[in-house]
Amino acid sequence: MRPLRGIVYKLISVLIFIVMAAMIKTTASSVPAGQTVFFRSFFAIPVIVVWLVVRGEVATGFRAVAPMGHVWRGLVGTLAMGLGFAGLGYLPLPEVTAIGYATPILTVVFAAMFLGEQVRLFRIVAVFLGLIGVMIVLSPRLSVLNGAAAGHAEAFGAILVLGGAVFAALAQVFVRKLVQTEKTAAIVFWFSLTGSGLSLLTLPFGWVIPSPQHLITLIGAGLLGGVGQIFLTSSYREADASLVAPFDYASMIFALGIGYFVFAEVPTATMLGGAALVIFAGILIIWRERKLGLERALQRKSMTPQG
Repeated sequence: MRPLRGIVYKLISVLIFIVMAAMIKTTASSVPAGQTVFFRSFFAIPVIVVWLVVRGEVATGFRAVAPMGHVWRGLVGTLAMGLGFAGLGYLPLPEVTAIGYATPILTVVFAAMFLGEQVRLFRIVAVFLGLIGVMIVLSPRLSVLNGAAAGHAEAFGAILVLGGAVFAALAQVFVRKLVQTEKTAAIVFWFSLTGSGLSLLTLPFGWVIPSPQHLITLIGAGLLGGVGQIFLTSSYREADASLVAPFDYASMIFALGIGYFVFAEVPTATMLGGAALVIFAGILIIWRERKLGLERALQRKSMTPQG
């Protein structure tokens, strides 16, 4: 285990995914979300394949022990990606990032509902705080929350991104089941392949011939997505998940910088306050997970017969 290297890999992956989202945002007004999902998924595949070849894991990297698990994970993951990409066309990048922080919060809820995981009072309070933070971020966009005449397009975008966070949380629940039987490389590869196939179903709904600039941008986003996935996977190989997971929230710093300098997006105090509350709740959940994990490890050690 090399924790410092794991943290660096995680930060690189976070930066890559934010840059990828910014690239997709530049095409969102003219390229349908389903078509963008295809480019993001399909052009990540060669990067992943090359990575497996270099590591000598081709034989095991493509093996699917639970194929239907990959199908369900691919379905909800592709829906999450499509909704998130569509929302980029309506909302500032930092706001999309902040709403996306609902994913780990909702994962706790869905894991309790579908996997039977125990959720005690501490995590219930953290989930509640996180959801309040999400509602604060959303409140200026939804007139039903504050009585103001929020723009219909922005409200629609907020609903899209929130829907993406819900499906992303469901995808994480499927991943939690898949990791019991599947290698990480297989999960990444089959998700990209499934996403490519499912996105083709949107072809009759208005795909366009992108301009040369947009074509290069979309291909680049797909390649970056594959590279980001490799760094993300490598970060969890180098360090404990509980150590590197909080660095997901560095994405807000990157999103604020790119949003301001590239898209001239100035964050509001409401958005920053809500995002801070969601981040605080997420870190509480990660800290609690780490503490419970250490307690379980000590229990297992105490039950092991001593020689």
